[in-house]
Amino acid sequence: MAAVTDLTRDLVAIPSHEDETDAGDFIEAWLREETDADVTRDEVGNVIARRNTDADANESLALVGHHDVVPPDDTQATGGEYVVEERDGRLYGRGAADMKGAVAAAMLTFRDSDPSVELVFASFAGEEIGGEGARHAIDEGFAPDYAIVGEGTTGYSSSETTDVAVAHKGRRASTITARGTAAHASEPGAGENAVYTACEAVETVRAIDAPATEVFGERVTGSVVVTEIDGGSAWNVIPESCSITVDERTVPGERAPLTTVESVDVEWTVDQDLPPMACDDEAFAEAVRAAAAAVQEGEPELVTKPHATDAGWLAETGVTCVICGPAEPGEAHTKDESVSLDVLDRCYELYRMMAESQ
Repeated sequence: MAAVTDLTRDLVAIPSHEDETDAGDFIEAWLREETDADVTRDEVGNVIARRNTDADANESLALVGHHDVVPPDDTQATGGEYVVEERDGRLYGRGAADMKGAVAAAMLTFRDSDPSVELVFASFAGEEIGGEGARHAIDEGFAPDYAIVGEGTTGYSSSETTDVAVAHKGRRASTITARGTAAHASEPGAGENAVYTACEAVETVRAIDAPATEVFGERVTGSVVVTEIDGGSAWNVIPESCSITVDERTVPGERAPLTTVESVDVEWTVDQDLPPMACDDEAFAEAVRAAAAAVQEGEPELVTKPHATDAGWLAETGVTCVICGPAEPGEAHTKDESVSLDVLDRCYELYRMMAESQ
């Protein structure tokens, strides 16, 4: 479908790694011109539109994406403009996979479908910096009954098959700080070595068993790992402070017992906590999987994703979510980021089927 390719190309060409305003302007203007929907743009840059708000069915389905991207590689931008190329059935450019292709498919679905429920389109700002846009929208009352978040699920169960993710991990980033007393290294007993205390905390973290859970039979396993250590001021000074950074991948309903490190007399601070996601309605997940099966030759499966998305923030507030989109593992944030044009068409048909059959 040329329309999906053309709209994706237009979106990918708009720089949106430092400032999403231009991309949001484009999406808002397109929706106002191409539809008669109720379109809003909030103060953080989210674009939200609604159709069929007087539907007899008192349910709503949201197609959710984001229009911010991570900074481009030098080869992906020139003269302040993003480079977009089409070759071998794929569209290359920063944001093609993550996730302007899915946003384009959702925009066209929003315009073209005859929805059986209230249909909502949402493209958030600030997803790449912790879900700032999604959190703002939720605070302002964004609460659809169901949501399909268009992050990538293609190629999880088998090559080129677009699957349906029913869960993903979250991320909790922590800093553990040990305090000591400085002294000259020639008299180590005169001080208290913060590095030694930090190393005790490291061993405590290593002994923690990461939690795991299952969602509709799909196993989600977390992890806890020390990723950085920083301490000391000079080779001949007993260090008075030392900090370690911990990366924890959380699972729905569980957290690793990191409070145990406080028994080592250290300070534990949570720097970031991106929530995991679990779909709470297997019938909805199976309906999306059936729609996915109807638009492709491969047999899609219910799968899990390893990293956090805006679906975590939505699910945390009670929105029934699944994730289904064109991007493949390893495509996002790379210097040769791309998306399959055939799979973009597939996602358009899938989204439209769900909008018209819910």
